[in-house]
Amino acid sequence: MINIIEKDLFPLREKLKNHKLYSQIKSLNDIQVFTEFHVFAVWDFMSLLKHLQRKLTCINIPWKPKGFPKASRLINEIVWGEESDLDHDGRAMSHFEMYLNAMNQIQSNSSKIKSFLSNWDNKISPTENIEKTELPKFISDFLKFTFEVISLDKEHISAAVFTFGREDLIPEMFIEILKNIKKEDKTNISPLIYYFERHIEVDSDEHGPMALEMVSELCGDNEAKWNEAKIYSKRAMEMRIDLWDGIYSMIN
Repeated sequence: MINIIEKDLFPLREKLKNHKLYSQIKSLNDIQVFTEFHVFAVWDFMSLLKHLQRKLTCINIPWKPKGFPKASRLINEIVWGEESDLDHDGRAMSHFEMYLNAMNQIQSNSSKIKSFLSNWDNKISPTENIEKTELPKFISDFLKFTFEVISLDKEHISAAVFTFGREDLIPEMFIEILKNIKKEDKTNISPLIYYFERHIEVDSDEHGPMALEMVSELCGDNEAKWNEAKIYSKRAMEMRIDLWDGIYSMIN
């Protein structure tokens, strides 16, 4: 079933891999615009990750095993890396905070994401929080999908979106783009390069196979679960492409 899903997703992965956005990023200003909107995807990834941590590990007292040891190990490793990594200066911080610091370094506009988070109201739904904020449609749609997946409260769907919808091909592409820009501009973009390099390092060869095992473990022999995993994985890839389309239009 994993092979079937990967085969079905291949056209979308190729479309994402060869997206026109990459060739459009040619200057520091382009990077500034990119990060201004991409930071929302950096942020909402954490909510999906923490949802999986709640579902697959025990965070209650008294502690009791959840019955997903392989999945628990994967999720705990990724939470550790994403929530409490070391930045390029050796300071402990989350990857989201690392990204914000890199944005500040290159003078990107972080007012949208900061205002969005400061105005978040836990008394209303995530969808209402997103809709009350003036965001481009491609950002609000991307965020709504993430919280739709979370609201379904089905670990096999969340795991599939997490596994197949992530941007494992993208960091390497952006490192090459950033290095080329660094040669032409005197602005220090090393913190942003470090962020993408850390994503490649943290998302090691071990995590990929473990994520596939996680999906297999959660879907088991249930055909309906596999079908849902495939449907939402496709949607996740489509939402990522729509996000890239939106950022491309903002740069262009």
